[in-house]
Amino acid sequence: MKFEERHLAQLAAVVEAGGVTEGAALVGLSQPAVSRTLSTMEKRLGEPLFEAGRRPLVPTLIGRQLAAHGKVILEASRKASETVQSFQRGSLGTVRIGGVPFFMDAFISRMIGEFQRLAPDIRVDQSYGNVPELQAGIKSNQLDLAICPLGVVDAGSGFDFAEILPGRNIVACRTGHPLLKKRRIASADLLAYPWIAPLPGSPLLLDLHSILLSIGMSEVAIRYSGGSLLSVFNYLEETDALTVLPHSVVFAFRKVRQVTVLGIKIPQPERSLGILRMSGSPRLPASERLSQHIVTGFQDLRQLIKRHENAVVWGN
Repeated sequence: MKFEERHLAQLAAVVEAGGVTEGAALVGLSQPAVSRTLSTMEKRLGEPLFEAGRRPLVPTLIGRQLAAHGKVILEASRKASETVQSFQRGSLGTVRIGGVPFFMDAFISRMIGEFQRLAPDIRVDQSYGNVPELQAGIKSNQLDLAICPLGVVDAGSGFDFAEILPGRNIVACRTGHPLLKKRRIASADLLAYPWIAPLPGSPLLLDLHSILLSIGMSEVAIRYSGGSLLSVFNYLEETDALTVLPHSVVFAFRKVRQVTVLGIKIPQPERSLGILRMSGSPRLPASERLSQHIVTGFQDLRQLIKRHENAVVWGN
């Protein structure tokens, strides 16, 4: 003899609530509908499901056993409803986020940690890439959003780009670098020291070439290249090398690393850090929630970074 799962769930609800009206409310049905279900089940069984004349209702032996099976179904239904509600609220799900390495390490990974303290049931899958790889990942639905630096017209058709931080680059060095003792730094002074080349494909590599053009040189002495942000900081702290970095990245580590800004003005990129996503595509609630957390985090940072920038004594 086979019973429908929904009928067993209704029986379990009545047993749990102790009455037909109360049980019907638990499963979102009317009292008459649940009464018909119970009557149909009793006719098929040829036995009552509840003891006669007892209030609240007391199940018979067979009624109790069938209700136990129905309770499993009822609990599964409740958990499914809770899962849907959590997903719609943005408190459950997986977010796939990619970004350019230096900004991900300097800011975004920490923001993800802060976010998951508030939303512990959201999984975040983070990856690295330069702009072309990130755009390809979003197009192929392998990424939900990306954090990258772009110019006003660089996002391309099919993408939305929302700025979170204006772009500004600086020349970085260790805190005890000899050039920091000079009152005025000439462009030629930059050629007297080795340089760290940014990651291949990084926008910073183009920016380094712009700096060289601005001082009338085609190349500098590259002693180290291709490192992560941590390795670049480690190398800077142990040498008199110079490199080009986003000002915000140096700001992020100003209290924990012996790396600082060399106060020389350099050509600035016409791009900003922002959030890149597909235009017009459905956005998962969890992804939207993380995106908003990142936007809010940078709103708090912008003024602090600007204050730090204004404190630098800029030379030529």
